[in-house]
Amino acid sequence: MQLDDLRLDMPTLDDVPAIFDIYSDPRVWTHLPSGRHTERERTEVMVQAWIDGWERDGLSSWIVRDADSGVVLGNAGCWVKRDVFWNLGYRLAYDAQGRGIASRVSGHAVKEARVVRPELPVVAILLEHNKASARVAEKVGLTVQHRGPDAGNPDPEAIRLVAADRPLSESQVHAASS
Repeated sequence: MQLDDLRLDMPTLDDVPAIFDIYSDPRVWTHLPSGRHTERERTEVMVQAWIDGWERDGLSSWIVRDADSGVVLGNAGCWVKRDVFWNLGYRLAYDAQGRGIASRVSGHAVKEARVVRPELPVVAILLEHNKASARVAEKVGLTVQHRGPDAGNPDPEAIRLVAADRPLSESQVHAASS
């Protein structure tokens, strides 16, 4: 699928090396250093989960490529989490950040999620100090529904925000914040 100067492809296992290069780069993990991938197998499991999501739900994360060169810029999309909500997520190569790519693809993903399973809210799980990620969520129409400690984060001061496209029930907030 073409989106302006971007190409959005369903992932394949052939994408693992390029995605691992992005997910193992410490520059893309400045807000959550513990999230950095240090083993390729972790990336392979994640990409396989995206593939499974496409097969099961009809929507998941896309591989985002430069439309002209085909270079992998990252991933972005919505995937069903715990059969309770659409999880909006994005991660871009360091050199692809700051160009509006996450906002453009995320906006498209939110629209698609609302078509595929409109009964599920679209949720972005963010760290409060990651202002750029919070701006993306805001640009695509999500508002903060919950603020609290980020359970499991090695930084005990980290605050998790749960943003959504609609008010969330207590069980949905719990599912997104645990």
